[in-house]
Amino acid sequence: MKHTVSLKENRVFRRLYAKGKSAVAPTMVLYCRKNGRGESRLGLTTGTKLGHAVVRNRVRRRLREIYRLHEDQLLPGYDIVVVARVRAVHSRYAALERDFLRLAKKLQLLSPQGTRPEERAP
Repeated sequence: MKHTVSLKENRVFRRLYAKGKSAVAPTMVLYCRKNGRGESRLGLTTGTKLGHAVVRNRVRRRLREIYRLHEDQLLPGYDIVVVARVRAVHSRYAALERDFLRLAKKLQLLSPQGTRPEERAP
């Protein structure tokens, strides 16, 4: 993850849930909020409803990889939390990826033409 740091502090997650924008899909919920930094921060939440640790970690790995592959298309400077839902366990990778991109577009996290603002020619 080039310009991304992990979110780990509970207070940051709580503030994002309370004051951030959210979008919902059958497999996940995406929360975002501007953080005033040059880098984005990513948090992943997988509750015990999803299954045992092996199952939760598999879902987390898939979501982290989806984010990593599309990181260059996302605007920098946001706190993003992805909350996995039970359907994410049985969903195919392509369905998770489609849902993530759809939610990012809905929350206006995707940069125009999929490039970072500083890389665009004037």
